Amino acid sequence: MGLFDLFKRKKSEAVQEEKPDLSIYTGMRVEVTTPEGDLLFVAKLKNLREDTAELEQYSETEISLQETESIRVKIRGYHDREKKAIYLEGVISPLPFHYWKVEELEVSRIANDRGFFRLGINVEATATTFGGVGAGEKPCRLLNISVGGVCIASENLYQEGDKFLLKVKLLEDREMSAMYCQVLRVIDKGEAKYEYGCRFLELNDSDEEKITQNIFAIQRRQRGVY
Repeated sequence: MGLFDLFKRKKSEAVQEEKPDLSIYTGMRVEVTTPEGDLLFVAKLKNLREDTAELEQYSETEISLQETESIRVKIRGYHDREKKAIYLEGVISPLPFHYWKVEELEVSRIANDRGFFRLGINVEATATTFGGVGAGEKPCRLLNISVGGVCIASENLYQEGDKFLLKVKLLEDREMSAMYCQVLRVIDKGEAKYEYGCRFLELNDSDEEKITQNIFAIQRRQRGVY
């Protein structure tokens, strides 16, 4: 075997080793967005094979598409066991019973982050801690929200790992939402002002669905669609 053939073989083997095992992501909960970043729906990723897959839609949001129509989307989700986010792009078309066919599927990247869709928002909220010095309800502002967590701004100093109950009225015509959160990141903005990246704790499927529906509703209001 010549040196050139050996080099080609090693290069081919390296490419094969770098190819991600997509089968581990089958069954994962994902968010489907437009290329511009608008959230379309939340779904379960199924039958993932090379450049095709299916999506079982969780959320009740209706998308007006004829059977012959298709749209390009971005798909992203988080694998709890692997602790990795996967980012995909493809073309979806509707199937019966809130299923979608995905074709021309490509992996954009796999990263060590949660990759949740985040919706920017700026509303008043409160954070309540229990026990210890400084326990009680303190005002804050909710800056963005996703299915996985929130970012808040506050003059109150918290530490990584601190837990609190966040209460916020996401929309004026909806009831107050209460979500148990844990601080993951602390950003010192100076002048005794802080921002906190937080994750939700103890959410069940029903809680996640309510958060998702609120995100859809806020997104529609921001676009002027009621």
